[in-house]
Amino acid sequence: MQLTYWAEHAWLDTNVEPGVALDVTDGRITAVRKGIVAPPPGATVLRGLTIPGLANAHSHAFHRALRGIVQVGSGTFWTWREFMYQVASRLTPETYFELARAVYAEMALAGITSVGEFHYVHHAPGGTPYADPNAMGEALIAAAADAGIRITLLDTAYLSSAIRDKHSGEAPNKHQLRFSDGTADAWAERAALLKGSDHARIGAAIHSVRAVPAAQLSTVAEWAAARQAPLHVHLSEQTAENDACLAAHGCTPTRLLADHGVLGPRTTGVHNTHLTDEDIALLGGASTGTCMCPTTERDLADGIGPAAALQRAGSPLSLGSDSHAVIDLLEEARAMELNERLRTRARGHWTAAALLRAATADGHAALGWPDAGRLEPGALADFTTVALDSVRTAGPVPRLAAETAVFAATAADVRDTVVGGRHVVRSGVHALIPDVAGSLAASIAAVRGG
Repeated sequence: MQLTYWAEHAWLDTNVEPGVALDVTDGRITAVRKGIVAPPPGATVLRGLTIPGLANAHSHAFHRALRGIVQVGSGTFWTWREFMYQVASRLTPETYFELARAVYAEMALAGITSVGEFHYVHHAPGGTPYADPNAMGEALIAAAADAGIRITLLDTAYLSSAIRDKHSGEAPNKHQLRFSDGTADAWAERAALLKGSDHARIGAAIHSVRAVPAAQLSTVAEWAAARQAPLHVHLSEQTAENDACLAAHGCTPTRLLADHGVLGPRTTGVHNTHLTDEDIALLGGASTGTCMCPTTERDLADGIGPAAALQRAGSPLSLGSDSHAVIDLLEEARAMELNERLRTRARGHWTAAALLRAATADGHAALGWPDAGRLEPGALADFTTVALDSVRTAGPVPRLAAETAVFAATAADVRDTVVGGRHVVRSGVHALIPDVAGSLAASIAAVRGG
C-alpha cells in the first residue's frame, strides 16, 4: 500500500525545505518530492519540521524506574548502582515487558524510532535460567513491537563483578548473579538462540572490561563478527575502571579491548569519558564509534567525554538516554555541544546539522540499521515531526528550523512519529498506547517495591 506524508518543512540532511511530499510503499520511502506547496489529495499532513526518526543508541529500559528516587540527597555512581540493583532484583519477564513497553512508548512520543537496548538482566534472581533462557530478552523485543518502534537487542556478556588479575575476574555479587551466564561461551550459546525480525535486530555487548575477563573478550567479539552484528561496550565511564585495568593489565581499557580484537567499525564504545590521547587515537583509527549519553553522564557526575576529539580522530558519534533521567534525544544532542562549550569555553563545535546526524543516521548505523536515519528514496520510512509553533520554538524563521529543533525544542515538542510508514504518534498522542503516563506509573510501581 502506498501512502503519502506531506511535511510542512523537512530537514533533508543539509538544509530545511518547505513543502516536501514523502511517498511510502511497504515501509520505505519511494520518493521525496520538494516544492509541493499544498498537501496532495489524501496525504497525511505533518505540521512543523520533519526529520528522520531519532536513534536512541544506548538504553537500559528498567533504569526508567529510578527516575526521581535517585535524585534525593547526594552520592556517587556506586551508591546509585545499589538503587539500580534493587530494581533489577524485582524484574520478571512479565513486569519487564510492561515496564519496557511503557518506556519505549515514551521514546516514540519523543520522536525515537529505534532503540539500542543494552540488555544484561538475563536470568531469575540467583542466576537460575528461565525455562526459556531468553525470556527477558524476548520480553524486550515484544515490548518494542507493542510500542511501535524498532529495537536492536544488544545482548550483554556480564560475567564478573570486578577485575581480579590479568586472567580472571571476581565472582558476581548476589545482585549480579542474574546477569551472568558463567562464561563467555555459555553467553554465546544462549545469545545464539535469539532471533531478529522486521522490527528487531540482535547485537552483542561487553558490559565493561570489569565485567568480562580479558581472556573472554575475544569470544564476544568473534560472536558479533561472525554475524556482522553491532557490538557495544561501556568504556572508561569511571576512573576506577581505568585504575583497576591499569593495575591488572598495565594498560587502559581501550588498549585492552584493542589487543583482544574488540575495536572496529561495528563496535561502539559507550561514554568513552576518561580517555588518554592514545585511547582516542586507537578508537578513531579503528573507526570505533562513540555513544555519548550527556544527560546520564551529568546526572551521575561521570564527567565530560572528549567527543569532539574522538570525532576528529575518526570515531562516529551517536547519542543515548542510558539511565533515562530524561528521555529526550534533542536534549542529548544539545547537551553534547553545550558540555563541550563548558569544557573548552568556546562555542560552535558542531552545527545543528551535525548534531542531528549523530541523533539520526549515525545512531541508526551504530545499531545496525544503516537504511534508516535519512529522508531519501530507499530508506526506511521512519521520521518524526517537531512543532515549530510551541512556546519554545515559535519565532525563528523556517530556514532555521534545524537550529530551533536542536537548541530550543524538547521531546514535548514532538508532534508525530512514523515508523515503517505507520503513524505511531499522531498529534502528540500514541496511537497504540493512549495512556503512556498511566502505563509508566503502573509498571514502575510494580517493580519499585516498598
